[in-house]
Amino acid sequence: MASVKKPFFIVNPKSYIYGDDAVKLAKIADEIAAEKHLDCLFTGQLIDLPRIKAATSHLIITAQHMDPLLPGRGMGHVLPEALKAADVEAVVLNHAENPLEIGVLDKTITRAKAVGLMTIVCSDTPSESRAIASLHPTMMICEPTSLIGTGSISNDDYIKATNDAVRSVDPDILIMQAAGVSTGADVKKVLALGADGTGGTSGIINAPDWRAKLMEMMGAMAAYKEAQLA
Repeated sequence: MASVKKPFFIVNPKSYIYGDDAVKLAKIADEIAAEKHLDCLFTGQLIDLPRIKAATSHLIITAQHMDPLLPGRGMGHVLPEALKAADVEAVVLNHAENPLEIGVLDKTITRAKAVGLMTIVCSDTPSESRAIASLHPTMMICEPTSLIGTGSISNDDYIKATNDAVRSVDPDILIMQAAGVSTGADVKKVLALGADGTGGTSGIINAPDWRAKLMEMMGAMAAYKEAQLA
């Protein structure tokens, strides 16, 4: 199974872009990740992931969903083995736009581990973060559902409370704080408050210059990393 070095970045276009545009953004993220020596996860539509993989060399290719089924019956579902065969390395689960019941989430994490996929599980409240941490995913994205896509960053108390909730259960889980993160200053703030990684969707997609925005955000992460090592 692949691993991730912190601090790390995620570019999550959701369904805002696809096809050539998704590949274009992935190439930009790939170049900057290599330049800044950062691990960068990149999600995309399932049909675009092989193209994104072929066009890049430094990204951690990430599916936006997966189902817990086994090879066989399961028309219309996302098979873990098929993701692995396509060189996908990680999968996002339980996003507010595609939530899973806890039992299904448990089975899906188990299936991902069985085929060697990293799991990135979203959570809302500190109590939900604690419960999901008990399933021992690879990473978690802690973000209040109410702030998704608003451009408003989580407050300090929320970031600290969810970090503490996850680490009280499993300190090995990597934590992303990403709600509303859209500037270099936002990146530095969530890292300083204890997050292992961050990234964005609308703050990147809506920027007039994708390269400039990713340079700003990933550059801030690289600068923070360098300062911590100094």
